[in-house]
Amino acid sequence: MIIQNTAYMDLSVLAHALGSSLKRAAYIKALAQFQTVPSIGPKMAQCAVDLGYYSLRRIKRESGADLIIRLEKLKGYWEDPCAEDALRCIVHYANDPESSKSWWDFTAERKRYRVAIRIPSG
Repeated sequence: MIIQNTAYMDLSVLAHALGSSLKRAAYIKALAQFQTVPSIGPKMAQCAVDLGYYSLRRIKRESGADLIIRLEKLKGYWEDPCAEDALRCIVHYANDPESSKSWWDFTAERKRYRVAIRIPSG
């Protein structure tokens, strides 16, 4: 599968294959890498990159709850609550690459967290 190869290619090899700059290759590689996470598609991969993450290794110490706040501030609007579930999924997968959990497996976790800190669950 091309996306899996792209996700883990050496950056200079990818840039050469694409005929692009290293910066553009890093962007493409990041989008591909985030889409290796079960149930994560192009939109959420783009959100992770928008937040400044270019690899699963870099996002693994983050919190989905904190990431959604940063994403909403960056974009200037509230995201669908499922976006937080997807970010939680990305962080989980970064820490457990063998996981087959999908974003919807994190809905209950998000709702419990929001009740605990008294934020509407959405």
